[in-house]
Formats: sequence, C-alpha cells, structure tokens
Amino acid sequence: MTGPSLFARTARGAGWVMAWRMGMRVLGLTSTLVLVRLLAPADFGLIALAAGFMQTIDEMMALGTEEAVIRQRAPGTDIYNTAFTLTALRGLAVSILVLIAAYPAAAFFGEPRLGPVLLVIAALPLLDGIGNIGAVDFRRALAFEKEFAIMVLPKLCGIIAAIGTAFVLHSYVAMLAGMLVNRTLRCVMTYVMHPFRPRLSLRAWRELVGYSLWSWVLSLAILLRNRADSLILGRLTNATTLGFYSVGAEIAALPTTELIEPLCRASFSGFAAAHHSGEDVSSTYLRLMGFAAMVTLPAGMGLSLIAAPLVRLALGPGWDEAVPVLQVLAVAGTMMVFGQVSLHLMSAHALLGRLVGLTVIGGALRVGLLLALIPAYGALGAAIASGIAIGIEQGMTVATALKRFHVSFGNLLAHAWRPMVGSGAMTLGLCAAGLGWQAAGPAAAPWLVVQIAALGGSLFAAATCLAWHLAGRPEGAEADILRMVRRYTTRP
Repeated sequence: MTGPSLFARTARGAGWVMAWRMGMRVLGLTSTLVLVRLLAPADFGLIALAAGFMQTIDEMMALGTEEAVIRQRAPGTDIYNTAFTLTALRGLAVSILVLIAAYPAAAFFGEPRLGPVLLVIAALPLLDGIGNIGAVDFRRALAFEKEFAIMVLPKLCGIIAAIGTAFVLHSYVAMLAGMLVNRTLRCVMTYVMHPFRPRLSLRAWRELVGYSLWSWVLSLAILLRNRADSLILGRLTNATTLGFYSVGAEIAALPTTELIEPLCRASFSGFAAAHHSGEDVSSTYLRLMGFAAMVTLPAGMGLSLIAAPLVRLALGPGWDEAVPVLQVLAVAGTMMVFGQVSLHLMSAHALLGRLVGLTVIGGALRVGLLLALIPAYGALGAAIASGIAIGIEQGMTVATALKRFHVSFGNLLAHAWRPMVGSGAMTLGLCAAGLGWQAAGPAAAPWLVVQIAALGGSLFAAATCLAWHLAGRPEGAEADILRMVRRYTTRP
C-alpha cells in the first residue's frame, strides 16, 4: 500500500464521515423545527437533561474497544468476540448505573418526570453495546460509506417515529420513541450489513485490555479537562455568564466537531493500516496535516473574524457577551487541527500513556489559568485561559509526535505554511476593510454576513493559490484537492 493511495482512501473516508455528520445535523434540525411546533419547551429541557446525564456516565466509561480492534494487525474471531463481550458489558454497566441513579437524579434536579425518562433512556447504552462488532471492519477498511448508511438511515426512521408520536401524544414521549427506534435499528443494521455473528468470550482479553484501559484513562482525562471551564466558571460567576460562555464556545467548536473530528476518525484507520503494513507513516501524516490545515484554518479564523455580526444575526442583541468568547476560542481552535491529527497518530500506535500525560498537564494548566483569570475577566477570562491551555497542549502533542516519528518541524511547516499565509491574508484584508473582529454592534443583515464570508474565502483562496504557484506548485494539499476535483468533475 503506497502513501498516496492510503492518503486518498483516508481523505475519501473523511468525506463520508463529514457527509454522515452533516446528514445527522440536517435531520436533527429538521426534526427540531417540526417538534418545536408540537411539543412544549419544557419537554425539550427534560430530554436534554436526561440525555446529558446519561451521556456523562457513558463518556466516563468509554473503553475504546473498537479502536483496539482496528489497530490489531490481523484480528481473529477471539479478538472480535472478546471486543463484543467487553462492549456489551460496558453498555450493560452504563445502563445499570443510569437505572440506579434515575430517581436520585430526579430528586437532585427537582424534576419528578426525570426518573421515568431515565429508566427508558437507560436502554440506549445497552443497545449500542450489543451491536455487531464485525461492523468495525468498515472502519478498518476505510469503507465509511457503509457507516454512513448504518448511522443515517436509522436516524431518519427515528425522526419519523418521533414526529408521528408527537402528532398523536403531544408529549416528550415522542422524543423517547425516536431515540429508541434510532438506536434499535442501528443495532439491527450492524447485523444486516456484516455477516459476523459475535459470541460471548473473553479469551483474547490480554490483547485488548491494555489498550482499552489506557483508552478509558485518556477518555476520562479528556472529559475532566473539557468540563473544567464550565464547572469553574459556573462556580465562580453565575448562570448568565456561563450561558454566554457556553454558547460562544459551542459555536467556536464547529470547525473541530464538523471538520477535524471526521478527518481524525478516518485518519485513525489510515494510520492503523499503515502500521499494519509497516509503511512509513510520516508522508501520510504530513499530507493529512496539510489537507486539514487547508480546510480548518480559514474556517476557524473566519468564525473569529465575523463573530460579532454572526452572533447578532443568529442569536440576537442579548448575546453580545458571547462575541469575545467566540473570537478568542475560534482562533485557539485552529491549533486543534495539528494536535488532534497527531493525537490519533499516536493513538493508532498505542502511545496512550504519553497522551494521558499530555492531557493531564494541559488540564492542570487550564485549571490554573481559569482560577487566575475568571475572577477578573469573567467569561472572557475563561476563554483566554482555555485558549492559552489549548495552544500549549496541542503544541506539546505535535512536538511529541514529530519526535516519535522522526518528522522535522521544517517538513511540517512545508505542508502548512501556505494555508497559514492564506489565513493571514484573509485576516488582514477583512480587518483593513473594517469587517473583521468588529465589536458587538447593530444586527447584520444575512446578506452582509454572507458577503463578508465570501470576501474572506476569496482572499484566502487567492493568497493560498499565489503562494502555491510561487513555491513551484509542490505536492501537498493544493495538488491533492485539485486531483480530487478533477476526479469527480471528469466522471461520466
């Protein structure tokens, strides 16, 4: 397997994952737009509280079993059966914990309806846990189009079930029905689309437990680190300040959740495939970094630059305090592209101990900065603290990956400098025109926001293409994107 072919398969897989996430977003938005006319706001709040409670427990017990199978060179039946058993046991454990905590949680939050809702939602982790582990082969083979079908079709059926139930009952029960239909069909489809039939066994636990244990520790460290800003801000300020911060942070995270995470999901499989074949992974790593930078740097910087008119347009005049949070965190998020690809490279090579150490250091730094800056600057202080911590942690992660895989910083810069130049030109152009990093002001018309985004995109594309031509049109993200465009535009 050559580097370019592996890169092409990984990029194609990332495209399918992005399409899957976009499809899920569109379906979810469509469902919400219909359900808000049939259900009360309190119904949405109840389900959000229950789902958030369950997801917190679920995230705290993440084992990374699928990733452990993917990085196996040639997993046999015992590996798959053991992975299935561990996943099923984990799902059962999460479900039992949610069942036990259902009514105490209802009493704690002062919401009597929460108890029965959690009893129903408790079934979801178990349904996920008993899915066919054989479907992980789709990720091993970078066949993400099959994952697309497994995720999107059940989601569509769940939405139909939720809307139909809402028309009849006009109750939060509709959303529960949609969740159950979605997860049940997803579980069924894993068996329909893959012939493997798992059995309960722990014969290969030694091959999986080491990676899974470290994966659990890493997931727990990431969870605690990511929740630190909201917890500390909520404790030191008030719910209003936390609300401004949460909304700004959620918007700032869009390039990470919608672009970087899909790429990394595919890149993990690509890095594991390279590891299996004994291929030098540095070429694929650098090309993925260049490709990711080309996509995410302008997205992150663009969000920061148009934060004020975007917030005013999307959220209204009462959300001005979210603007500086978005401006800071969107810039800091651009570092995530380099750190996250590096993290998945090291994870594919089972270097989880080092990742745990980096995460703990980053988390401790974040907590210290949050405690120092929030009392004086509130939500903006939390954004600055988190942004500094993100930059330092991601920088350490990249440096560790470069050293471990014998890649020079110069080689990385050779693949990333042109998107950096393009982002810089976009920033200078919008600021010179008085359109970038504005203070909160009057609401902008939708067409104005589109115009600013189009101008920024044009400046980025022009500067990046010019830099590429001046550099002699070297191999890299620009050439890869051109090949992909030609491939799809010249098809009969």
